Amino acid sequence: MNTALAALVAGGLLTGGCASSRSGTNFSRDEALRSQRTYYGVIESVTEGKIEGTKTGIGTVAGGVLGGVAGHSVGGGSGKDIATVGGALAGAVVGSIAEELTTREKAYSLTVKLDDGRVFTVVQNADTPFVPGQRVKVLETEANRMRVQVQ
Repeated sequence: MNTALAALVAGGLLTGGCASSRSGTNFSRDEALRSQRTYYGVIESVTEGKIEGTKTGIGTVAGGVLGGVAGHSVGGGSGKDIATVGGALAGAVVGSIAEELTTREKAYSLTVKLDDGRVFTVVQNADTPFVPGQRVKVLETEANRMRVQVQ
């Protein structure tokens, strides 16, 4: 059981390490020391939503291991084998769902009208609150990734 717990903890750490930045204020290593185009504008609308969680397979594997260990502790003989396989399958399904749910992020869909008249919408995580009418700064990378920040 300690092995299964270690696998689950390792899986959680690996999953957390795979999370990418969808924030207005956190930057990836690739964005450091690179120029970004800067625009100014006003928030026209804010819609709350969610960014789906990751589906890396780590939750599936960790859940399968835990389910298999739990199933193996039930019954005896061929019943133990069936319980092990059944536990592994059920654990894999639950682990996959758990990974997606625990890595899901609250997000905003922000419609911004730039000072030059252009309008666009960006989805980013909800680490900073925005309200319609609020002045904002918009950063655009060479890869056409945009983020909205409070001005």
